[in-house]
Amino acid sequence: MSGTALISIICEDHSGLIAEVTGRLFDLGVNLGDTTFAVLGGGAEFTLVAKLPQGISLNEVEKELRSLPLLKEAKLTVAAFQYRESHDEQAHITHRIEITGDDSPGLVARLSEALPKFGANIVRLNSESIPSESGARFLLRMALSVPTAKAASCMATIANTASQLNLKCHWQQVG
Repeated sequence: MSGTALISIICEDHSGLIAEVTGRLFDLGVNLGDTTFAVLGGGAEFTLVAKLPQGISLNEVEKELRSLPLLKEAKLTVAAFQYRESHDEQAHITHRIEITGDDSPGLVARLSEALPKFGANIVRLNSESIPSESGARFLLRMALSVPTAKAASCMATIANTASQLNLKCHWQQVG
């Protein structure tokens, strides 16, 4: 039975983790779709949409991944993926934004609440607290899909929100 799976792995971060997981999936004939990886503190989160070949079940994929030494203590889920395998226009990245400064609780909430009125969609988001001499520094990176007609006002709103919180904002249009 072929199908599409969502593979979710949360584990301790190790060098070679991606190579080991993707190598095993390749050996099984699994074709990867959208894939994300992030180091979260001392851990890692690895999520993949995977097209399974005929004759490979979700249980077989999970069993093979659980046999990997680096995933011995992992929280691992292999489940049927019930959504489209490919993106629609709302996932086409049009802008990349980077916001930096002193840690500012509520920034992600304030920005994400402002975006819907522009028809903007967050496609990717990464935030980090980076130790510095003055305490924690904040780094937020977002990739957005913003309708062309509303892009200027959307970017101005993002920059103004960051400025109100004494943060620096840089953005660029993509493509």
